[in-house]
Amino acid sequence: MTSPRRSSTRLRRAGSLLLALTFVASAVPAQAFDDAQTKDIEGIVRNYLLTHPEILIESMQALEAKRTAEETHSRRQTIETSRAALESTPAGTALGAKDSDVTLVEFFDYNCGYCKRAASDMEVLLDSDKKLRVVLKEIPVLGPASEAASRVSLAFRSLKPESYGAFQRQLLASKAQVDEARALQVAKDFGVEASALKPLLQSSSIQTELQQAGALAMALGIDGTPSYVVGDEVVAGAVGADALAQKIANVRQCGKASC
Repeated sequence: MTSPRRSSTRLRRAGSLLLALTFVASAVPAQAFDDAQTKDIEGIVRNYLLTHPEILIESMQALEAKRTAEETHSRRQTIETSRAALESTPAGTALGAKDSDVTLVEFFDYNCGYCKRAASDMEVLLDSDKKLRVVLKEIPVLGPASEAASRVSLAFRSLKPESYGAFQRQLLASKAQVDEARALQVAKDFGVEASALKPLLQSSSIQTELQQAGALAMALGIDGTPSYVVGDEVVAGAVGADALAQKIANVRQCGKASC
């Protein structure tokens, strides 16, 4: 019986032989081989792949791992260069501790079902962690209704920043689609009339903020909500309060989201 280690060694040697043959075939000018030699080389490569198809799987896995590592490195660099844009924010958008030691950034859409379910995660984290700061970034990726709701939301925040966090939670708690009408109704519940908000909805400041948040998400490779940035990582999806709390704890322990 062949041991796994010996089998693995043979595979590596065979793979090296295949790579060497492929390199020789590609590096040497085509005219260096006659037709018979070219046919022989092609036959060797073909027969080897047919006999050891697992080499293709290993190669694909290695390529995927390499690409993932490169994407992770690139994303971490983007997070560092974008740190100020991620963590600096207008009044009202940052929740939790003012003298925080960790900042968690959440990208969300008011019509995202996962964002609605994950809203309680933020409450749990903020209630249990008095040194945490949460920055909210609105990226209305789910269509015109979401964009209209975000415009009302950002207008509301500009007029009543101290109530933005509560407004955001209540709007996310809506079971029906969140659109301009729904956002205006919730704003009214907080004492802000539609007549005060509507003139602001198409303002250049709101347009700029939506564009900047969208560009930041794109640069970070964020294409869905909710998504979070904690430490040096982008965390995609509604992973739950416990998973986020562990990432936060890691940042405190070793300066990275994964120690």
